[in-house]
Amino acid sequence: MIRKAKAVWTGTGRDGKGALSSESGTLANTPYSFKTRFENETGTNPEELIAAAHAGCFTMALAFGLQLAGFTPTELSTEAAVTLEPEGKGFRISKSDLTLSANVPNLDETTFTRIAGEAEKNCPVSKVLNATISLDAKLI
Repeated sequence: MIRKAKAVWTGTGRDGKGALSSESGTLANTPYSFKTRFENETGTNPEELIAAAHAGCFTMALAFGLQLAGFTPTELSTEAAVTLEPEGKGFRISKSDLTLSANVPNLDETTFTRIAGEAEKNCPVSKVLNATISLDAKLI
């Protein structure tokens, strides 16, 4: 399986602008720029997209893990907070903090913690990130 996305950029790093498009069409010339990345201008940025990918990947991996263990969640809600910090002359993504709220009938805390931990380690996005990943999981 291969998934594709495209970035087009014009101008300098600080004053230029770009557009992101994905093969599925979910992103279609979505604007990004210095201001959408480091300030609060409308548009997206690579870190936001990585956070969305990590939250989505982990949550789906958890749903599969719960299914394999015989549980059906009522709801799984995950937020990923990706940290971008200076490194040398550039920046690096240093961590991704996952915060999960889960409603899973008949599931005990110990089993939940184990399955959530396995999902975090086995999610393909977790595997590709060269960053510290934390998981704060709450069963509600």
